[in-house]
Amino acid sequence: MFKGILIQNDEAGYRASLTDLDESQLPEGDVTIRVSHSTLNFKDALALTGKGPVVRTFPMVPGVDLVGIVEQSSHSDYVVGDEVILNGWGVGEKHWGGLAQKARVNGDWLVPMRGRFTPQQAMAIGTAGYTAMLCVLALERHGVKPEHGEIVVTGAAGGVGSVATAVLAKLGFTVVAVSGRPEEADYIKSLGAAEVLDRTMFTSPGKPLQKERWAGAIDVVGSHTLATVCATTRYRGVVTACGLAGGMDFPATVAPFILRGVTLVGIDSVMCPRLERLEAWRRLSLDLDVSKLATISKEVGLSELIPLATKMLNGELRGRVVVDVNR
Repeated sequence: MFKGILIQNDEAGYRASLTDLDESQLPEGDVTIRVSHSTLNFKDALALTGKGPVVRTFPMVPGVDLVGIVEQSSHSDYVVGDEVILNGWGVGEKHWGGLAQKARVNGDWLVPMRGRFTPQQAMAIGTAGYTAMLCVLALERHGVKPEHGEIVVTGAAGGVGSVATAVLAKLGFTVVAVSGRPEEADYIKSLGAAEVLDRTMFTSPGKPLQKERWAGAIDVVGSHTLATVCATTRYRGVVTACGLAGGMDFPATVAPFILRGVTLVGIDSVMCPRLERLEAWRRLSLDLDVSKLATISKEVGLSELIPLATKMLNGELRGRVVVDVNR
């Protein structure tokens, strides 16, 4: 037996609870993992509360991230004792995820944990940090350099925004952060932001084209915020979009794209190909100051997790929530 968070949806209603599970209940897969840490992401919070249609099958163990040790394997790339990371691939949605002490998954979804990260640090990065790195790589791939100008990061007090700010600052970019929590300004500046703007400057409908400012952008909000970011991006600037915390709509016009040559790049971390995942984690080992992870993250036990989901959806949590599944 092992402990895990289980989401059920039946005649008794939608509910998440900490419970005892049997290994025979684990789904199919060619690698069984003894999980040490997982995380609480925005998607997990939606799943735990039922506030969004995240979970596709029931019952479900949520958790889009995990790190742990291989206990059994019939996959050619992994043997017993290997330390592995999993981000995305539909775990916690269609396949049991990381918020339990054991997981069984498709070995093709795994990434070997190499380099200088401890398990706790790997989850302090997690899907949010790996997504942030995918955004940075996209900016670089489209030719954005520090000397081109400021990079705006929305949702800067959250997981993606925190890691993105820290990485961009270390790479020499001038980061302008956007947040709806003025009390977190000192925290965001400690990660390397040169300036912190109030999100109300971005959340109201504006003109299709506004004063040019940004050479690049990382947006986790969507909706009017993304539209405003695009409208204020400089000629041939690049905007990466990886989140929808503010909504799935995009109330914009084509003006920034055809009159200023702005590029809008969609970032998907769930089904991202393996080679890109490996490169993102390699670059994180080089370009993220690990000393900042203690500031970016807080650790909780599995038993403390469920009440935090609502706080995350309300924007009341800073940075990353790491879950020690063994306490």
